Amino acid sequence: MCIRDRIKAVLFDLDGVLVDTEGIYTEFWGKMDSMFPTGVDNFAQVIKGSTLSKILTTYFPAPDTQEKIRAMLADQEHNMEYRLFPGVMELMAQLKERGIKTAIVTSSNREKMRHLFTQLPALEAAIDTLVTDEDVTASKPDPQGYLLAAGRLGAGKGEFIVVEDSLAGLEAGRRSGAIVAGLTTTNPLHKVEPMADIVADEICRLDASAIAAM
Repeated sequence: MCIRDRIKAVLFDLDGVLVDTEGIYTEFWGKMDSMFPTGVDNFAQVIKGSTLSKILTTYFPAPDTQEKIRAMLADQEHNMEYRLFPGVMELMAQLKERGIKTAIVTSSNREKMRHLFTQLPALEAAIDTLVTDEDVTASKPDPQGYLLAAGRLGAGKGEFIVVEDSLAGLEAGRRSGAIVAGLTTTNPLHKVEPMADIVADEICRLDASAIAAM
């Protein structure tokens, strides 16, 4: 079956998939765990894919602590340099040529996305829709965000691909009924492989031909 007959949309997570920021967030949340101890082993890894609201209400219930963390994260994201992984824009162009729509589905908020798109206007222009934490009521691994994006783009079960790196995101993709492409940019192969239909070490390996073979 030709890809344009089967796949209508490709839905991308953001951090660790399109932009190389996971190391920065791991360092940030490690620092937060040191300042406001959670008692959770590998805390920065455990929360990957979660919305800020879920992180704060689950692990930092004190209102003054939440306020401090929000302020520090906002400052971090305002001053952060957002760098695309190699191959992102090439893949976006390949998909567009084939009439396949694209979306970003992220646990980030719209304020961060405004900063990011200011630095990367070509990425904003390349996608057809954006889903942020402000569009959903349930965080990954709940599939709500991916189902919302797929619905906006007219793609039903089996007609869209989710590209993810976090374990929560991979589970969200599976639960949405998507074909799941897992990247090992954040987690090791042995954790990603059982949760994905195809695995790659970085997004530049996912050209349109690889997607067509799913």
